[in-house]
Amino acid sequence: MDQIVSIKPLLAVLVSLLVIPILISSSEKPNVREGWTFAAGIIKFLIVCSMLPIILQGKEIVLTLVKIAPGVSLAFKVDGLGMLFALVASSLWIITSMYSIGYMRTLKEHGQTRFVSFFALAISATIGAAFSANLLTLYLFYEILSLATYPLVTHHQDEKSKISGRRYLTFILGTSVGLVLPAMLYCYHVTGTLEFTNGGIFQAAQMSKPALLVLLLMFVFGFAKAGIMPFHSWLPAAMVAPTPVSALLHAVAVVKVGVFSIVRVMTGIFGIDLLAHFDLGIIVAVIAAITILVSSCIALSQDELKRRLAFSTISQLSYIIFGVALLTPMGLLGGIIHIVMHAFGKITLFFCAGAIYVATGKKYISQMKGLGKKMPITFAAFFIGAMGVIGLPPAGGFFSKWYLLLGTLETNHKILMAVLLVSSFLNAFYFLPIIYQAFFSEPEENSEAAVIQEAPMMCVVPLVITAVISIMLFFYPDIFVNLIKISLGI
Repeated sequence: MDQIVSIKPLLAVLVSLLVIPILISSSEKPNVREGWTFAAGIIKFLIVCSMLPIILQGKEIVLTLVKIAPGVSLAFKVDGLGMLFALVASSLWIITSMYSIGYMRTLKEHGQTRFVSFFALAISATIGAAFSANLLTLYLFYEILSLATYPLVTHHQDEKSKISGRRYLTFILGTSVGLVLPAMLYCYHVTGTLEFTNGGIFQAAQMSKPALLVLLLMFVFGFAKAGIMPFHSWLPAAMVAPTPVSALLHAVAVVKVGVFSIVRVMTGIFGIDLLAHFDLGIIVAVIAAITILVSSCIALSQDELKRRLAFSTISQLSYIIFGVALLTPMGLLGGIIHIVMHAFGKITLFFCAGAIYVATGKKYISQMKGLGKKMPITFAAFFIGAMGVIGLPPAGGFFSKWYLLLGTLETNHKILMAVLLVSSFLNAFYFLPIIYQAFFSEPEENSEAAVIQEAPMMCVVPLVITAVISIMLFFYPDIFVNLIKISLGI
């Protein structure tokens, strides 16, 4: 594959990093601060988009920063998979920044400058992970993201936030240092390289099946941002953070970096052919399937809306890993494109949850009877986001779920198809009653009900944008499909 050396990947990472001192110096001028946030977001997105035509031509953009040892360097490589993830993250940063202004200002949240600064650092780390050329570079940006999001999780600075923050770091850093780091060192010891390569870096004769399985599981569980059970409990606990942080965690950065890292390792370190040769994909698929079903069942019992969304996220992340673990063309396509479809669907749902809280102070589903009549735009967007997660047309989630089903047909494992179908029904059971209750149940009789209306425009406009994009992805998924096919040669 042709490679072009360019500084653009580095610039895409640095834009939001370099703006942080300006954000801090503008703490007394909120409008200036937010203006710089938008400027950095737009510039980052444009830099990412400027590389898209080259990637769609089947070429790669590379940049080596530092050579550390033979076969090891800090380097960037922009390919189809990295471009897909970067497009999602950079575009949603702009929308989430808009939403954050409406949310944080309406609720008069403290520490807004700190919030936007660490938010910017987190998106820098996310783009760095997307464009990493090797496992070492990915690992470094993964850890930077962990540290950057800790102040966001503990934003409220109360005891509950601090406990959740400690759990977050314990799970995220503990697993990456305890599992990913030794696994990475072993990979280098055996192969002498950590570069992501389509065919993987291992030769079948180098490793036994048990050794490969242990190594694979160390990566799958070590990248705990992916929320694979039993390393998932940090995610619901992190819901104590403000809703924009929850949106960042669940759709833009943290969890998506987790699944993206696992996808990178499975496709670029092990390689699809090697995993298929040793029949290791089915083991990962079973682990993902258990997480899908168990977390969906737990979601059914959650009355707090953000916690229900959190357990839904745990389930949906495993769809991505499940699809890649099928090791079939349709499974790979469905799993990876679900990164995109879930991102826009789930961020819509979190935006709606935050808008409901801003407008009403309500965060429990049982309190939302009749709210759809008072907040029709918000709940219509919620319905669209829910359709995307369930996999119903005309939301983009239907597209990814369809290809996942085709992927299970290619494996001839009917039980795997049953998992997808059952889990989609569970998705419907924990989302559709919320819609029904909001639009068709009678509101609670109290003096406050008469004055309830839509949240401020800066909260409502972003959720409308993401809901519309979620529908557009159903009709126009071609760019992302082409990026996946170019990257994996399927």
